[in-house]
Amino acid sequence: MPNGIPLNMLNAGDNEVVRIDVLMEGGRWQQSQPLQALFANRMLREGTRRYCASEIAEKLDYYGAWLELSSASEYAYITLNSLNKYLSQTLEILESIVKEPIFPEKELNVIVDNNVQQFLVNSSKVDFLAHRALMKAVCSEQHPCGRLVQKEDYYKIHPDVLQEFYNRHYHSTNCSIYLSGKVSDDCIRRIEALFGDEPFGQDFRKPERKEYLPVSSGEKRIFVERADAMQSAVRMGMLSLERTHPDYLKARVLVTLFGGYFGSRLMSNIREEKGYTYGISAGIVPYPGKGMLVINAETTNEFVEPLIEEVYHEIDRLQSERVSDEELVTVKNYMLGEMCRSYESAFSLADAWIFIQISGFTDTYFKDALHAIKDVTPEDIRELAGRHLCKEKLKEVISGKKCHKKRGAPCRFGR
Repeated sequence: MPNGIPLNMLNAGDNEVVRIDVLMEGGRWQQSQPLQALFANRMLREGTRRYCASEIAEKLDYYGAWLELSSASEYAYITLNSLNKYLSQTLEILESIVKEPIFPEKELNVIVDNNVQQFLVNSSKVDFLAHRALMKAVCSEQHPCGRLVQKEDYYKIHPDVLQEFYNRHYHSTNCSIYLSGKVSDDCIRRIEALFGDEPFGQDFRKPERKEYLPVSSGEKRIFVERADAMQSAVRMGMLSLERTHPDYLKARVLVTLFGGYFGSRLMSNIREEKGYTYGISAGIVPYPGKGMLVINAETTNEFVEPLIEEVYHEIDRLQSERVSDEELVTVKNYMLGEMCRSYESAFSLADAWIFIQISGFTDTYFKDALHAIKDVTPEDIRELAGRHLCKEKLKEVISGKKCHKKRGAPCRFGR
């Protein structure tokens, strides 16, 4: 557009609905203190120079629009879903939210108090405690993923802290816009008139791209006690492949077979055969730079040790035994079906499109992913398991009651 903002359009679908995604480069990786990026984004709808929070909510409801705000590692997202016939009205609200938020202190204090209460509730849950301990163990406190939010961090969030982050990252030089759905010429004209004619914002510098090196701790086993817990949360994890690694696309097939769907090795063994847990999963969680392999489960206290042993047993099998053609075909069909279901609507296609652009991939990414699924062989699976499922590097985090000795065996994780 005339002010330099790239405007991307995907005109698809028959319903008279359009989605506008406004992306600002700047997230958790760029913040100067914990929660700054999250609350700067969250507070955009709580008051602007033109509208108070209640007016924004009432107008969006009246016009049948839906606004979603989210903040990630390196980007902030402002997403508006609107009926085409009310687009002029809803775009005025979106413009005010993007260009002129005021971060009112009264509303901020209410939201902070609510978030503190939710944090305290979560802090009593074993899955929350185990997740935090795993992130710290795998990434270290110097990394944004391992820098755990504390209760005191919420009370350090003030309007001026949010205004500082907003001024630095929410401006036209740092912005890109995506339109998807029934995109008409009128829609494009309105977007250009409100967001494309003149520069907006204060600080027109691009944000500094920060790289953090995760450093895993030397501890193999971490125990977080929750004395009144009925079950224990088990989290196992280690640093894994970044998305640009040559093995990544085929490794996704390995991890799906291992623990990425209902018929996976972990589910078939630990849930169906042994009955140690209601559900167990494994997946690669992508972050800028390194990804993280994470295994999640909850189980009764007496089954913690056998569950962990079976996880290692399944890794051994993948590294030493050839996966059957039948099992691999089942996994491939599942993943191909998921790809079809994930990209069947205009909005899901827009999500894929945004993902490619913010990740720096080429337009062949999904084509390459498709070929990787189809082409991976049982020999590939065994080789990938040997390279990337390293039992020695897996951290074991258990949150729950301290265990008691069973049948004379020493407690492996009590402290």
